[in-house]
Amino acid sequence: MLKETFLNHLIAEDIGRGDLFSRISQSKEIRAYIIAKSDGVFAGREYVEVLAKMYDLSLIWEVKDGERFPKGKKLLFITGDSKTILSLERSILDMVLHASSIATLTAQYVDAIKDTGVKLLDTRKTRPLLREFEKYAVRCGGGINHRMGLDDCLMLKDTHLKTIDDLDVFMQEVRKKIPFTSKVEIECETLEMVKRAMKAGADIVMCDNMTLEETQSVVAFRDENYPHILLEASGNVTLDTIEAIAKTGVDAISSGSVIHQANWIDLSMKVE
Repeated sequence: MLKETFLNHLIAEDIGRGDLFSRISQSKEIRAYIIAKSDGVFAGREYVEVLAKMYDLSLIWEVKDGERFPKGKKLLFITGDSKTILSLERSILDMVLHASSIATLTAQYVDAIKDTGVKLLDTRKTRPLLREFEKYAVRCGGGINHRMGLDDCLMLKDTHLKTIDDLDVFMQEVRKKIPFTSKVEIECETLEMVKRAMKAGADIVMCDNMTLEETQSVVAFRDENYPHILLEASGNVTLDTIEAIAKTGVDAISSGSVIHQANWIDLSMKVE
């Protein structure tokens, strides 16, 4: 979804048929600011800048996307018409809060595995119509996006595999019909399934809900037989478990938690 379209829907939801305060107030130029009431990692600047152009607001930034900030820091100064700023206050805050909260949790996961060389990936477990926005927030937190949708990577999950009679034959057809640059990832729950997937020609194998010992066995088999195939671990990934999973030797770890378990940090807007 284009940023302008997203922003128009966001604002229309709050303003509805018109801000009642704007009917009775007089326009004047004001300067407002967003202040952090808790520590965090910022995200949302790209969207706020588009919004500012749409509504003729002037911005002075004190923070960049992906930058950590402490409680008490003034993050952004906004100058413009009072009616406009006050009408947009909640929309701006909700957008920045949502994105920064995801970025903040993502950064914690990234920090937990920073010395392992393993990549942190998000998933498609996003809120309806917010995938582009939420995955942008993950990038601000230092994570890497997994596939954006069903059209940029073919993932064969357990549900797909139940419908496939012969994986080898199916994969031969896959290579004839999907784009040359598209990868194929196969979800596996056992070492035996991993062996089938690798033999069939998977580019990426997901170790789904495996124990650390099972994942280590998969890594050892991959390294000896198919060193070109990437390994992704997924399932029950938490801040307490992610480092141990990373040390098994996989290439990446995916977690939907960085998005759907992100608790909102605390930001506020004030008028000078």
